[in-house]
Amino acid sequence: MPPLVAAAAARRPRLWPSRSRRARPAEARAAALRALPRRLELWPQRLASVESTPPPSPAPPEPESISSLDAGSGGGDSGGDGGGGADLGWLRVFPHVLTASMANFLFGYHIGVMNGPIEDIARELGFQGNPFLQGLVVSIFIVGAFFGSLSSSALVDKFGCKKTLQIDSIPLIIGAFLSAQADSLDEMLLGRFLVGIGIGVNTVLVPLYISEVAPTKYRGFLGTLCQIGTCLGIIGALSLGIPSESNPHWWRTMLYAACVPGFLIVVGMQFAVESPRWLAKVGRFDDARKVVESLWEPSEVDKSMEEIKAVVANDDSQSSWSDLLVEPHNRVALIGGSLFFLQQFAGINGVLYFSSLTFRDVGITSGALASLYVGITNFGGALVASNLMDKQGRKNLLIGSYLGMAFAMFLIVYGISFPLDEGVAHSLSITGTLLYIFTFALGAGPVTGIIIPELSSARTRSKVMGFSFTVHWICNFLVGLYFLELVNKFGVGAVYAGFGGVSLLTALFAYNFIVETKGRSLEEIEMSMSPATPGKRE
Repeated sequence: MPPLVAAAAARRPRLWPSRSRRARPAEARAAALRALPRRLELWPQRLASVESTPPPSPAPPEPESISSLDAGSGGGDSGGDGGGGADLGWLRVFPHVLTASMANFLFGYHIGVMNGPIEDIARELGFQGNPFLQGLVVSIFIVGAFFGSLSSSALVDKFGCKKTLQIDSIPLIIGAFLSAQADSLDEMLLGRFLVGIGIGVNTVLVPLYISEVAPTKYRGFLGTLCQIGTCLGIIGALSLGIPSESNPHWWRTMLYAACVPGFLIVVGMQFAVESPRWLAKVGRFDDARKVVESLWEPSEVDKSMEEIKAVVANDDSQSSWSDLLVEPHNRVALIGGSLFFLQQFAGINGVLYFSSLTFRDVGITSGALASLYVGITNFGGALVASNLMDKQGRKNLLIGSYLGMAFAMFLIVYGISFPLDEGVAHSLSITGTLLYIFTFALGAGPVTGIIIPELSSARTRSKVMGFSFTVHWICNFLVGLYFLELVNKFGVGAVYAGFGGVSLLTALFAYNFIVETKGRSLEEIEMSMSPATPGKRE
């Protein structure tokens, strides 16, 4: 029996008074036997009296034990709905996670900022007509993100989430400033590389921070702010980039603007709370309790702190990368790496790249406008996901998302590969592209970043996240590098059919290997996955 369950059982009040085990004297036994017939005669009268007596008021409920959380009660800090009214319990933690998710806004902004002005940048910096160097300006960002992901664990374990977000804003600000005032290719590459480092750290850090700060009941909803922030960043960059079509120097203004969110993160995180799990991990239990009391339901504070302390007590040594090779951490690392591997090879970046050509076929010649339509669709899907995440659960959304992506891919393949009317074929391609983006935003995008820190233990959470996002950036780079080559060799239909096949495979993977985490505290999930404390896997 887990220690917390044992403690709850020990506190349970006795229903019956204790009885002495000493034998009663013979005279007392004889007297009791003589009185037995009289008692049997009075029993019907007593029974009628009991039936006519109002029932006593119910005893106060016992404290809920950990085992009851499997029913989806939302251990740790489930909160109420205010007696049937609007459930606004998430408002207390929202400013903190919103500030942190501005880092995802920057991620999306730097994805979209090069979408239109890359030709103007190449012309002004002297590498126009060189597709390799143009690709290098874009892809050096991914190389920096790879190194940022690898270094994120050491920073988070040492400084905590709050300070790391502030420290990490330095390369984001400097990198954007260097890129904006660049007069040579080398300066542009250095600026983009620094931005990539900052983004690599933040993509690991923000979902980790949200998972550890958010109350259990709202953790899925608040976790989708990562995806929503990324979508808004892309939309913001594309919208701000519209004047670049008539102003060849506008790209500098766009890159200068990228410095502003970095400064806002530095200032905003000064007023944000630190992760209570990290505070407990470094022995600052009083500070951890203050955070929990300020953000979670008052009735859940004691139980949440007991869970956190129990987990910290079981993992009192420093973690290392070698921990990812032993059970159960190796299983979680394998799931995290596989989810990002399959996500990237399901074709999201290829579809995003090819979407501008798809829209061009139906008369939308502006690449920025086409990308804006895609960004708005992505944003709409993320909003729907935020409403469903804590209702339908992570596993269901992930499976449904990849099934929808597979259907969308096969719809595009049908429109491309079969002899159809040109208008019908173009309509199928547009519908399939937007459906793919929408269903990706429902699950494959947000759930992947939410569920990995939920499945990870407190001891290895930062390292599992760092490893998983390192796999993400490697696969992202490979898909971007070989996508056009594969299209030229096999055709769009064959490549998209491959993306559809990977999407089906990922849905099957999620069905068989993903554990549902909805409504369960991080500590309960950790204890259920520990070999020493077997729990129910859903």
